[in-house]
Amino acid sequence: MVQVVESDCDEDLLFNIPFTGNIKLKGIIVIGGEDGTHPSLMKLYKNRPHMTFDDAAITPEQEFEMQPDYEGVLEYATKPVKFSSTTHLTVYFPRNFGAKTTKVYYMGFRGEFTKAHRHEVTICSYESRANPADHKVDSAKQLNYDINGQ
Repeated sequence: MVQVVESDCDEDLLFNIPFTGNIKLKGIIVIGGEDGTHPSLMKLYKNRPHMTFDDAAITPEQEFEMQPDYEGVLEYATKPVKFSSTTHLTVYFPRNFGAKTTKVYYMGFRGEFTKAHRHEVTICSYESRANPADHKVDSAKQLNYDINGQ
């Protein structure tokens, strides 16, 4: 059984891909559909979770004019500097090679993975002005110095 993702009513196809750590993306392989359903343009967006088709009008980090690839031999090299510390990747295919819908059979990612360092929630209080009642000092330990240090 072959699995495929196909757009429903037009050429547009959008993937939101979360990662479990930080990646430095170096390349992407896409195997598309036959008979003009292969994507002809790919736009990549870094760290934009919950992106929708309406958001795709913004400038992508990188875009590629694609060639039909039915065996996964073409790799699109990304700019690693732009895709370092990537925790979420959005891949948008706005058009194909002339068919009514777009099909994607496979997407492969090449890069480096590092475990995400997540900070725990820190609860702290900050004082804009110190309250002397909160900072009691034992009078026996309190020392007074004059300007000369005596």
